[in-house]
Amino acid sequence: MALFTDPLYGDPDLADGDVDWLHAVVSEWQLIADLDFADLVLWYPVEGTPTTGRGFVALAQARPFTAQTSLHRDIVGSRVRTDLKSLVAQTWSTGEPAATAPSVHGPDSSMRVTVWPVRRGTRTIGVVTVHQNLTGQRTPSRLELVYRQSATQLLTMLSRGQWPDPDDPGGGSPRGAPRVGDGVLRLRADGTVDFATPNAVSAFRRLGETESLEGRSLARIVTDLQDERRPVDESLPLVLTGKAAARAELDVRSVNLTLHTVPLRNDEGRFGALVLLRDVTELRRREQQLIGKDATIREIHHRVKNNLQTVGSLLRMQSRRMHSEEAKKGLEQAMRRVDTIALVHETLSRGLDQHVDMDGLLGRQFRLAVEVAGDGREVSTEFGGGFGELPSDLATPMALVINELAMNAVEHGTGAAGGHVGLVARRTHTPAGERLEVRLWDTGAEPHRGERADVVPEPGQSPGLGLRIVRNLVTGDLRGTIGWTARPDGGTEVLILAPVPDY
Repeated sequence: MALFTDPLYGDPDLADGDVDWLHAVVSEWQLIADLDFADLVLWYPVEGTPTTGRGFVALAQARPFTAQTSLHRDIVGSRVRTDLKSLVAQTWSTGEPAATAPSVHGPDSSMRVTVWPVRRGTRTIGVVTVHQNLTGQRTPSRLELVYRQSATQLLTMLSRGQWPDPDDPGGGSPRGAPRVGDGVLRLRADGTVDFATPNAVSAFRRLGETESLEGRSLARIVTDLQDERRPVDESLPLVLTGKAAARAELDVRSVNLTLHTVPLRNDEGRFGALVLLRDVTELRRREQQLIGKDATIREIHHRVKNNLQTVGSLLRMQSRRMHSEEAKKGLEQAMRRVDTIALVHETLSRGLDQHVDMDGLLGRQFRLAVEVAGDGREVSTEFGGGFGELPSDLATPMALVINELAMNAVEHGTGAAGGHVGLVARRTHTPAGERLEVRLWDTGAEPHRGERADVVPEPGQSPGLGLRIVRNLVTGDLRGTIGWTARPDGGTEVLILAPVPDY
């Protein structure tokens, strides 16, 4: 959850780590909102006018998933209401919670507001208001009583600087993090179950536990269910006993539960814990399916690469048997094109997604293409990168285009003494979206610098195969444009403009 930090910048009263502590509170306080069936707002003081005095601005807001919201409007960045200002200011100055304020009830209002300080060490660094909707109040069930009792205890810990726990992994939890509605166990200090919600009971039923959970040791229950031959999450003992804030996974009979422990403390020490749990069996099954699909895709790319390398080897063997220099040269060019496509599939076989780091791929391929086309001549290269990542369906045509242009630049843009070929790209933003600009240039061949009839055909002249491949790939697969210009100091520069899709 985002924190409105404008009032915090440059505040001399804030010490190192205070803003991080407020971020930690906001990342964890959804638990309190759900347990208390209430909306939460975090306030911080700001300077006011001589008439109004110091005010407070809302830094963050949370709504409960277990009840209807009391605050339908987003108030982050707004000043505190006049009827709440005195209570918030009192809590800020005294560092003590404020009692329910009947004065904040309007004629048609059924909202109760309580105010709690956010303490770090001995200092108050924020104020939290708890807004409860009293509409339709009835005799609360045991579940509601336990929830609200737990919420009050967490708010008390918040007001004493004991919560959130710096070691609690909940804020940065992975997918499948449990919430109050998924299932809650309340433990005593000795690790026995004091209360279990219906969803928590149902989750343990799926594990194979048919007896009542309350009054029994959670660690003993799980130990009896587990298969001793299977590995155990090293954090599981801490979770099952409630001794520390921790997260663990429990896998029994192909049922996966994720558990998150929140210890409850007072001035005398730990007196209990909350254990949030969620059945993530289906989520983990889908994750395994995705992992399997990723592995299959990588294996396909690997096999395609091997097959293309086999084709390249066959072309190489065939070229050695050719007596015609023209036929041998044609086979060698075909072989290099096949090797270029194989290199793309090799890169895809190593990655976990379907995007290719083109700077790493083209940096190697560009230099290799120049070296092969140079045929022993001293042709230096300059590679500036800037391609970034491209989707796999664009990686192959881009690699082929660069390969053809690099070989063409060496063949027609360098002389017997060698030369220089450069390649650079950059991404720009246009009204139509992101665009890739690719520039490839050579220094020109002496004494025929600038004569590029093979690249820019004269009227009636048919372009070569390499140029036709380049143009078809750029205009078709890349949906871009390509153009050639003479450089002022000699040589030719090729400019490719291609849109970058946002998928």
